[in-house]
Amino acid sequence: MSGRFVYWMNVSLDLRIEHAPGEQGGGDWLRIGESLHREFNARARALSLMVEGRTIYETMEAFWPGARDDESLPDYLREYGEIWTSMPKVLVSRTRASADHNTRVIGGDDAIEQLAQLRAQVDGDIGVGGATLATGLLRAGLLDELLLFTHPVVLGAGRLLFDALDLPVELDLIEQASFERGVTMHRYAVRGSRH
Repeated sequence: MSGRFVYWMNVSLDLRIEHAPGEQGGGDWLRIGESLHREFNARARALSLMVEGRTIYETMEAFWPGARDDESLPDYLREYGEIWTSMPKVLVSRTRASADHNTRVIGGDDAIEQLAQLRAQVDGDIGVGGATLATGLLRAGLLDELLLFTHPVVLGAGRLLFDALDLPVELDLIEQASFERGVTMHRYAVRGSRH
C-alpha cells in the first residue's frame, strides 16, 4: 500500500497561482466553466485523501461547506461542496490546532515526515493544495504528480506554483485534455519521487 501525492492547481501560462495577494483561487483571470468544474468534481471524488496548507484550507473552509446546501448555486458547485466537506482531509498548519469537516491537523517541524508516514498508510491519490506544502513535498522527494489546469493568461506577477528550488525537476507528461474557454489540463509524473 502506498499513496501518491498529487499537487493539483489552477495556473496561468507563466505558472502563477494568484495574481493579487489574497486572491486564493478566486482571481478574475480564472476561466472555470461547468465542464471544467465537473472535471474537478470527478477527480476530487476519486481521491483517497486531501492534504492542504492553511491558506488553501481556510479558503475552502470559508465557502464549500455552505455551498453544499445552497440551492441558489448550480448543482456542480453544490456537488463539490459535498465532496470537499465529506472527504478525509489533513490540514498542515503551525498555527491551528483543530478543524472541522472530517479534517485532522498536523504541524510542527516534522510535518513533511509525518506526511511521508501518512502516504505509506494510504492507498490511492492524495490531493495536495498549497504552494508551500507542495514545495516541501517536492524538496523531500515525496511529490509524485502535478495536475495543472492552465488558464490562457500571462499574469506577470504574483505567487508562483512552487517556491524556489535548488535543482531542476524532470517531469513526464502522462495525460492532457482541453476544456472550454481555452483551459488545458496537463498531468505530469515527477521523475525520481521516492516510495
